[in-house]
Amino acid sequence: MKAIIFAGGVGTRLWPLSRKKSPKQFEKVIGDKSTLELATERLLPDINWPDIYIATGQRYSSLVQKQLPKLPPENIIGEPEMKDVGPAVGLVTALLVKKFPKEPIVILWCDHIVKKEELFRKILKTAEKIIKNRLSKLVFITQKARFASQNLGWIEYGQQIKEIDNCKIYSYQSLYYRPNLETAEKFLKSGHHAWNVGYFVTTPEYLWEQYKRFQPTLFSGLLKIQRDHGTKDYQKTLQSIYSAFEKISFDDAILTKMETKDALVIPENLEWSDVGAWEALKEALQTSPEQNIAQGKVLLTGSRDSLIYNYTDAMIVALDLDGLLVVNTHDVLMICHKNSVPKIKKIVESLSGSENDHLT
Repeated sequence: MKAIIFAGGVGTRLWPLSRKKSPKQFEKVIGDKSTLELATERLLPDINWPDIYIATGQRYSSLVQKQLPKLPPENIIGEPEMKDVGPAVGLVTALLVKKFPKEPIVILWCDHIVKKEELFRKILKTAEKIIKNRLSKLVFITQKARFASQNLGWIEYGQQIKEIDNCKIYSYQSLYYRPNLETAEKFLKSGHHAWNVGYFVTTPEYLWEQYKRFQPTLFSGLLKIQRDHGTKDYQKTLQSIYSAFEKISFDDAILTKMETKDALVIPENLEWSDVGAWEALKEALQTSPEQNIAQGKVLLTGSRDSLIYNYTDAMIVALDLDGLLVVNTHDVLMICHKNSVPKIKKIVESLSGSENDHLT
């Protein structure tokens, strides 16, 4: 099996730590390792370095090489600019379908926590068997819902149809993206919905067929990029064609259009969390809502339900905090309520193009 870890995006919800020059996936938000390092290490030793690929922005290729020195440099797939996940997955598919069209591949994302790593690797092996034995063309790996999330996608699954290596496998019904609270609560109670964490196992050949069928314009451009790959004209072709692609999510481009009979679902409790925002990071690391999460030189007293991250040598002394986020870097100190995280993006946007653009 080959693994493709997507490590693009800027991550404004983790500002001021995450910046354009060094996005969240390269920063140490959990202990002394980045989420990119953690995402890669949880695949080992079942998937070896030569079989791991990283998809990222071209400007971050050197950061990937620095953090993952064992990764073959040719396994870094660089996008010339951000065009959403539809074109990003398409580019990876176009390049890998030439090398191993029928080989099982797993699509993963780097800014996540998976606490049950052994179970995760076991499920990957099960999904690989399903694809190799042609029992399905795509397998969704999902997280059993812990609460009625409005910020995640959901996958509806039907009846259990198989059990392989103690993994229960279900038919695939449909996909929903960010439902309202009432709908999310119904999903939670149904017993047949799980969080769509963006992980799936398939083959490059199957994905390539879906792009050709459902996104002919995008496919045409990807085909030209594919033809020039490995030649002196590749970068020029990639830049000119990729920049002309329309932004489209992978859900809209492929997943909502593919045949439901082509997919199966494995819902499990991986203790998965998306740590793309400060309040999400806190929820993932805490053992109770009242617990404080701190990193760096921090002295807390009389405080609850707060996150304090200090990336400087100065001491942060916090007294009687309640539900606050404090993030201190060498040039920005951010203090806000945990419910104010959605406003961070607007702050960053207001700084862009101003005299403080260097802080974005």
